[in-house]
This record gives sequence, structure tokens and C-alpha cells, in this order.
Amino acid sequence: MSVLLLRLAAPLQSWGTSSRFTRRTTDRAPSKSGIIGLLAAAAGRRRTDSIEDLATLRFGVRLDQPGHVERDFHTARPIDGSAPLPLSYRFYLADAVFLAVVEGEEQFLTTLHEALRRPVFPLYLGRRSCPPSGPLTLGVRNQTLEDALAGTPWQASPRIQQKHRAATVTLDTAVDAPLGEQAQDVSYLVQDEPVTFAPEHRQHAWRTVIAGQVTLPNPDYMPTSAVGDHDPMALFGAS
Repeated sequence: MSVLLLRLAAPLQSWGTSSRFTRRTTDRAPSKSGIIGLLAAAAGRRRTDSIEDLATLRFGVRLDQPGHVERDFHTARPIDGSAPLPLSYRFYLADAVFLAVVEGEEQFLTTLHEALRRPVFPLYLGRRSCPPSGPLTLGVRNQTLEDALAGTPWQASPRIQQKHRAATVTLDTAVDAPLGEQAQDVSYLVQDEPVTFAPEHRQHAWRTVIAGQVTLPNPDYMPTSAVGDHDPMALFGAS
């Protein structure tokens, strides 16, 4: 089995799985339906096209830099000048970075990797107002989804890594449950399995997610002894 790795970073992201009416919330982590929609857009599929093959991919995400929630008081008026649309609240994740992983057959994932490098339609992280910053894909690897989440280096920004003073960092994960593991205490249900994106009958089924954690080394960790040995005057030959 192979995996396609995605680094999701942007000033703003928004991944709603239960938003209704005038209050458009965001989850703490990217949704599977959002990632499947991103892959479909990269491959040039329209909303009415089948996504059955994409939906069979197993999905997992790691919260490398959780960010913080921002609220936007949203107003809009139709271009023809008619009555304004209802006022609404929209929520975003600011300054967040995630590692998203989809698991499937290598040839199919390689095709998606190439599509992400040359997308047919514009790509965004949950909403059209949230374009990604930097390359999205980290490539295709021959490993399992769990191994990818536990072995891929920490993707947080250098600023966050330098502020973290410990040798390791523990990150939350959310992974599609394999069949037969739905009864675990750490699992929960979310209506986030895309069936169709067709505007007239958009459908999402329920999927079981297992919450977990992984611990990774901090590449910017500097032991206290190393800090103590530092002599800034050595640069001037005066020590």
C-alpha cells in the first residue's frame, strides 16, 4: 500500500462538516470531504462527476500546528443590487499547518500527485477564500497511513519549532477507522464521507474516525548543555 502526503498551510483554512444556515463553523482538522474535493478539483473533475474512486481512499490527518480560530462577520449583496443576503458568521483556522495523508494504490496516487502539481481548477483549503501557501504535495511513498503520520518530520513553521523548547513534540491525529475498529473508546462518528458533490443533491455519509497521538523529534531542539557552552566572544578571538 502507498500514501500521498499533503502539507496544508495557509493564512486561513476552514474545514466545516456540520455548518448550517448563517453560522459556518470550522473543525479543528481538515475534513475528508474537503480533501477529496481538493483532489477532484486538481484532476479536473466537475461537481457532477463521479468521486467513487476518490472516496475509497483511506484518510488521516496530523495537527502539526493547530493555529487559532478567527470569526468573520460576513455581509454580502447580489451584483444586481437587489436585497442583501442574510448576515452570517464564518469561522476560520488562522496560522495552521496540517499533514494530510491518503492511502491507496500507488499508480492512482501518483496520478493525483501529478494533478496537484498542475491542477485544472484553482485549489483552496476548505473555502475559496483560503488558497494554500507553498507546494501542497510532499510526494508518494510506499508505506502505510499510520507509518506516514508517525514518521514524517514535523511540518510546523520554523517559528513554531524554535519556540518549542522540548526535544520531542506530541501531535494529535485523526484517522479513518479500519473495518471492525468502530467500537474503540477513542473513535467517533462524523458525517464526512463524500458521496456526491452535485449541487442539487450533495450527499455525505457517516465515517468512523479514530483519534490518537504521535511523538516526533523537534529539529530545532537545542540541549541546555549546548546553550551553556556557547561563547559569543569566541567569534572575536577574545575568549
